[in-house]
Amino acid sequence: MASDLIINATEYEVRIALVENGHLVELYLERPTEKGLVGNVYKGKVVRVLPGMQAAFVDIGLDRTGFLYVDDVHVGSGDIERRVGGCECGQPDCNCDTMSTDALDRRKPGMNIDDLLTEGQEVLVQISKEPMGTKGARLTCHITLPCRNLVFMPMTDHIGISRKIENEEIRQQLRDDIEALRPAGTGYIVRTMAEDATREELEADMEFLLHVWDEIQDMNSKVAPGSLVYEDLDITLRSVRDLFTPEVSRVVVDHVKTFQRVSRFINVFAPNLQDKVQLYQEEVPLFDAYGIETDVSRALEKKIWLRCGGYIFIESTEALTVIDVNTGRYVGKKGLEETIFKTNMEAVKEIAYQVRLRNIGGIIIIDFIDMEEEAHREEVFRAIKEAVKKDKSRINILRVSEFGLVQMTRKRSREDLSRMMCEPCHYCDGEGMHKSRRTICYEIFRKISRNALKMPGASLTIKVHPLVAGMMLKEEAATIERLENEVHKRLTIVSTKDFHIERYEITWEK
Repeated sequence: MASDLIINATEYEVRIALVENGHLVELYLERPTEKGLVGNVYKGKVVRVLPGMQAAFVDIGLDRTGFLYVDDVHVGSGDIERRVGGCECGQPDCNCDTMSTDALDRRKPGMNIDDLLTEGQEVLVQISKEPMGTKGARLTCHITLPCRNLVFMPMTDHIGISRKIENEEIRQQLRDDIEALRPAGTGYIVRTMAEDATREELEADMEFLLHVWDEIQDMNSKVAPGSLVYEDLDITLRSVRDLFTPEVSRVVVDHVKTFQRVSRFINVFAPNLQDKVQLYQEEVPLFDAYGIETDVSRALEKKIWLRCGGYIFIESTEALTVIDVNTGRYVGKKGLEETIFKTNMEAVKEIAYQVRLRNIGGIIIIDFIDMEEEAHREEVFRAIKEAVKKDKSRINILRVSEFGLVQMTRKRSREDLSRMMCEPCHYCDGEGMHKSRRTICYEIFRKISRNALKMPGASLTIKVHPLVAGMMLKEEAATIERLENEVHKRLTIVSTKDFHIERYEITWEK
């Protein structure tokens, strides 16, 4: 599959697109004011231990304390795969392939959070999940340091090999090389990109990672709690490190300084790929030239049309994301069941694509159009399992429920695209709706009836939005007349253009 890594860099924002066969499949962005934190290592201080949650809150110097779960404090070798969710490098947003591990010891049963931590204790922690919404960062004490070919786990005596390396001879050779090179008591994961790496390249990566770990330990002994000890690569170099695989045909950069940084990085860690890095200097903006801007705009819409004429509707809440499938304009040719089945099958591909592109995580509920035939339901289930195989995030899918729903979970490690690029509506506080004109009219009428005695004078002036004023003067004219007779006051409606539709003011003569 032909892939390109497209880097659009400016002083205020960096956008990185992974394009497969001409289609945008993954998008990453970073702004200096909202820089990502996953992978950073901090010297933290435990501020609160919660036995009821088997977790602790740790001050790492950010606005909100980080969350440290008990299994991330006392980490045994066997916890690796569960903790990193199958990701090679321990950084959930890096899009590595899954690794292979053996069944090793887990945390001893009966070991509680208050057996491991006390308030005021200093701990070295790494951010494994970005702060999201009102939640602080997810932390782990099991430090992982990725390089291009290897991931170093200084506190774990273990060797893991990427599952994507299928040749058993190569796997065994890599394991033997790491075993011969690694210091006693340390752990390494061999990444997919190391399949063709020489022993010298593996040794160079290992020496680099050991040097980084020595610097982290040295810095940890010098700084105060709440300090940054190690900062991971920025999104540009991290994407080049993790996404620039042999399957990527080229890396295209439209910013000279960024191009130079990427070239130096590649020259050190993968000099054989240097000729794939290109500087884009055309007049047409890079994302426009690849048609990426259109895909980005489409990824922010709730309603996505399918080629057949149907559509899917994506709605996210704090707890989950709901995807609804509808036939829309599609009427089919053979019969209702065939029309429904074809719409659902086309929706499967678009749903898998949108979930990956938007980086939707957590619980996802898909409401397919009800299908009468069991064979069709099974085919849709198999199709969605096949469609999500390209997604490197961990996904679990349940069969179609008795209500016709498919439930799935996708590992969440960072904010999804809409949360990164959008903010709640300042008119409706993110509700997406506001009070109807008639509701506002009746709210005003009730307020006048309730407070008429407190409003002296013979007349009242009601300032409202033009749409509300129009309804009061036309559809609710009879109600206005009855209200005037009830409160014995004349009501004057004033249309005010600069009012929000829900805003109104009632004034009276004094």
